[in-house]
Amino acid sequence: MARKHLGEPASSAAVSERGFIQALGLFPATTLNMAQMVGIGPFITIPLIISAMGGPQAILGWVVGAIIALLDGLVWAELGAAMPRSGGTYTFLREAFQYSTGRLMPFMFVWTTILVTPLIMSTGMIGMTDYLSYFFSMSGTETHWIAVGFTVLTVALLYRRIDSVARLTNLLWAAMIVTVAVVLIAAYSHFSPHLAFTYPAGAWTLNGKFFGGLGAGLVLAIFDYFGYYTVTYVGDEVRNPGRVIPWSIILSIGGVLLIDLSMNIGIIGVLPWQVAEKSTSIGTDFMLRAWGGAGAATIAILIVITAFASVYTGLLGASRLPFNAAREKLFFAPFGRLHPRLRFPHISLLVMGFVTAIACFLTLTTIINALIALTLFTQFIAQIAALTILRRKQPGLKRPYKQWLYPVPSILALAGWIYIFQASGWAAIRVAIIWTVLGIIAFAIWARVEHVWPFGPKEIREEFLNPAQEKPEVLS
Repeated sequence: MARKHLGEPASSAAVSERGFIQALGLFPATTLNMAQMVGIGPFITIPLIISAMGGPQAILGWVVGAIIALLDGLVWAELGAAMPRSGGTYTFLREAFQYSTGRLMPFMFVWTTILVTPLIMSTGMIGMTDYLSYFFSMSGTETHWIAVGFTVLTVALLYRRIDSVARLTNLLWAAMIVTVAVVLIAAYSHFSPHLAFTYPAGAWTLNGKFFGGLGAGLVLAIFDYFGYYTVTYVGDEVRNPGRVIPWSIILSIGGVLLIDLSMNIGIIGVLPWQVAEKSTSIGTDFMLRAWGGAGAATIAILIVITAFASVYTGLLGASRLPFNAAREKLFFAPFGRLHPRLRFPHISLLVMGFVTAIACFLTLTTIINALIALTLFTQFIAQIAALTILRRKQPGLKRPYKQWLYPVPSILALAGWIYIFQASGWAAIRVAIIWTVLGIIAFAIWARVEHVWPFGPKEIREEFLNPAQEKPEVLS
């Protein structure tokens, strides 16, 4: 049988048993991840990481962040390859925790996603607007409404078939690469090793100040790496997921590490770190020094395009999460509808876009730590537990990829997440705790109405272990 390429007509693409078009191969899956990972992140966090760590030693934050992301990526790789479904973490938690807490854990994940994902997307919308301010003088109110406009445009462009989305994703990924290339050319054509590698006194002294700075830097660096798992949210739409999902995760983390390190070192090799740490638009400030006003204008436009690529792919993946929950009768039924002609979850996309638009009225500086705390608490740490539970409860599950050196990567990733979680600060941790408590209350109300655990029996599905099973096993 001839291999199907992404550029072929949609009618030639495979269709999954759940009605999705399987059009994403390794290259578009990797670009999907990378476009989400790069985005506006480095252009707003480089000054913050330099400030947190107190100098050019901020590069350590990028390296350690990449190591933690890779260790955790091996968790996503095994789970995603074994259970390729639209929904990612929702599916993983549902399968693992059904034996102990019924539907609580997947419910909590969807509950958190409804808040977290729009906040993450809004950082991109706000960041794009901030860089547009290089060209236009805007009031605070105007800035917020322009960010809302970017949200509307993003949703409109996502309102189409997945094969069209994949082609546009490739174009946006190419724009991201051009942006990075321009920054690197400007940086290394004006590079000063003295600026880049002259560290302040005591920079590498391993004391409380060093580890405190590293923790704060890691919170920001991890924010920039978030997105290496985006492909797992569209698992139904991936061709050969057992191979594509693991490799797209690994390749995207390695690629973004090279990009972030090169950009960080290159920028502070032109713009002194004492100036860089105080910048509110590092991209244009750096280019003004390297190539003047024309260069700054060019990079501002490219950063806006790159940020748009990030929010575009982010909303693409996020829209599949409530859809999958609704299909499993764990969320409101309208979210489980596919567009009758275009075959994508249109209701879910529209709602997530609406919440993102509301979040555009917040500020960047108040949300990143809370995002990290919320995400680590209900997703990443829980998912590490899910992998271990499934290894024990479903040893016969088909696993096209198994985590290398298991359980060492899981243990090290868990240690990294705990360290970053406590470094996010008490204010962010308090938000995570409050939102979790509210979620548990919401689940209790929902479970009471639906007569499921703890107000009814548990349903053991084991969907991927027994794909032919028509009805779930009910445990009293």
